[in-house]
Amino acid sequence: MSDINDYSDSDLFLNRELSQLEFNFRVLAQAQDTTIPLLERLKYLCISCTNLDEFFEIRAATVKTALQYKAPLLPDNMDPQLALDKIYLLSNRLVKAQYALWNEVLRPELAAAGVRILDRANWNASQRRWLHHYFKTEVLPILSPLALDPAHPFPQILNKSLNVAVVLDGKDAFGRRGGIAIVRAPRSLPRIIQLPESVSGGRDDFVFLSAMLSEFVGDLFPGMKVKGAYQFRVTRNSELFVDEEEVENLASALKDELHSRGYNPAVRLEIAKDCPNRIVQILLENFNLSENAVSRINGPVNLNRVVQVYDMAKRADLKFPNFKQGRSTLDEEDPFGSIRAGDILLHHPYQSFNDVLDVLQHAANDPHVLAIKQTLYRTGKDSKIIEHLITAARNGKDVSVVVELRARFDEEANLNLANRLQEAGVQVIYGVVGFKTHAKMMLIVRREGKTLRRYAHLGTGNYHAGTAKVYTDIGLLTCHPGLTQDVHSIFQQLSGLSKPIALKHLLTSPFTLHASLLKKIKREEKLARDGKKGHIIAKMNAINEPEVIKALYAASQAGVTIELIVRGACCLRPGVPGLSDNITVRALVGRFLEHSRVYWFANNGKSEIYCSSADWLERNLLRRVETCFPIVEPELAQRVFTEELEYYLRDNCQSWMLNADGSYRKIDRAESEPVFCAQARLLSELCRKR
Repeated sequence: MSDINDYSDSDLFLNRELSQLEFNFRVLAQAQDTTIPLLERLKYLCISCTNLDEFFEIRAATVKTALQYKAPLLPDNMDPQLALDKIYLLSNRLVKAQYALWNEVLRPELAAAGVRILDRANWNASQRRWLHHYFKTEVLPILSPLALDPAHPFPQILNKSLNVAVVLDGKDAFGRRGGIAIVRAPRSLPRIIQLPESVSGGRDDFVFLSAMLSEFVGDLFPGMKVKGAYQFRVTRNSELFVDEEEVENLASALKDELHSRGYNPAVRLEIAKDCPNRIVQILLENFNLSENAVSRINGPVNLNRVVQVYDMAKRADLKFPNFKQGRSTLDEEDPFGSIRAGDILLHHPYQSFNDVLDVLQHAANDPHVLAIKQTLYRTGKDSKIIEHLITAARNGKDVSVVVELRARFDEEANLNLANRLQEAGVQVIYGVVGFKTHAKMMLIVRREGKTLRRYAHLGTGNYHAGTAKVYTDIGLLTCHPGLTQDVHSIFQQLSGLSKPIALKHLLTSPFTLHASLLKKIKREEKLARDGKKGHIIAKMNAINEPEVIKALYAASQAGVTIELIVRGACCLRPGVPGLSDNITVRALVGRFLEHSRVYWFANNGKSEIYCSSADWLERNLLRRVETCFPIVEPELAQRVFTEELEYYLRDNCQSWMLNADGSYRKIDRAESEPVFCAQARLLSELCRKR
């Protein structure tokens, strides 16, 4: 048996960025799956596009920053220049596959089904007239073209904005010789335009704004000839850089950073396939990008915007069948009585998030409720959570809310909701300096007779009613004295300045979760070395923490069976002889985004199962405030094991296996093997039929 110390970091770990990029190929595979309804396939294509945008905004941008400071990437210690080269190579392969699927498969099949996204080369006379009129009345008055000349240097280009580089010939009204102009599409303009059926002849006929801009851009330059119009889009680093130790007011500092986020350094350029090289070179020079940072696009550069067609086309026959979310045993008239009768488990999206909203609404109006405490990471627009918290404060409850201002891409929304809460009299806490508050918990304090009883909600997902319909997550409603006391202690730590408080049941980052995971893995290793069966099953979004991975390797070498279900980036190499023979890693991509985190340890017949807000990432285990809670009622523990682990290990429809080299292979079902789809089984078991 090899000693782990004999392996290099590159032998032990896969690169996180490349592993994350691989996830988007699995999403694209859903768009290629002919058994999935057509508009759902279109949606998967668009998700793979938006995921790639975010990948460049965050992960690729992180690599560029590492390159700037000559810092190797962790945990595999890959040289950042090598990683960046591989990212550009792999992402361009993904982009080619995306546009091939769009041009050769989805667009023609949608047209055959009556949903047409019309190419400008095929517009008929009536369509062209209507679109030209629309352009002149709705688009042209908003546009402000900018010529590039010594008096007009290259303009600032906003992150992910739609732009057209226009090559002109002739002289303008002032005698200036035509050259290059930039036309930016303001974000106020719709990116997809639906044509009236009376004009187009089809009920579901659509046109990209980018196609309209390219076709009619000459209207902006009367008297001059347009020699070429080329769409382009630049993706920029979207991380916010705020030194929390130095700023006096985090909210004000974030507001300042948000204003400049759209103009951070560029990481990628997308441009029309037929754009002349001299134009490409001008753009690369201005964005300070290398040649391999260019994606030449065979179609609209804003392909992800076609997702709007999913809602605009009222075609239920081209979508997944509707389902009605199930409800739990919670009594809407007496939710606290229901919780006192026993813990209530919620499995979203199969079971409704409304149960959580009902508890909070009831608490806001219940005269016996004295206090409500809540963490908020993401909530969504027009959140009922916020309305209920405001109502509670106006009804005289003591309401405290921990708002995470640094929730990526939700910073502005969270600043606004924090202001609304404060105006209503809610005590708003901005978390802990240097540690994002990513925990999902709510605590309600209620007077019952002569005693105070605490009720808690703990979850693996955000308090966001929208994502609760498409993300898989676990929620627990409980009044278990030990669990609720621990939740109270965590809120006390967040709002005060106390030293770490010993908890009885919950594990937390950055204090006990990491060490406890290592201890539990080590326990399974010892059982195996003593000739007993060691077994670990864990489901999460990503894993990269080196100590945890090394502990899993050591456990595997001792004979522990380790089954991981990791949706996204996985830096652990499974199936390496002598190192990880007993570790398998599978990923599932289906109708719903797998988001729950569940950890199970066999513990020699006394199994333990935990649900958590934390992935096994270095940031979650060491640099965030996270919660990990046990499922203590045996019946509910068995439910979590069956629904979140057993079913996913049995899935032979939507699962992929990770190979030791970082590639994935779709699990092939034998002809004699019964079909088993985890998400379909949960839909049938937990949801009500419409």
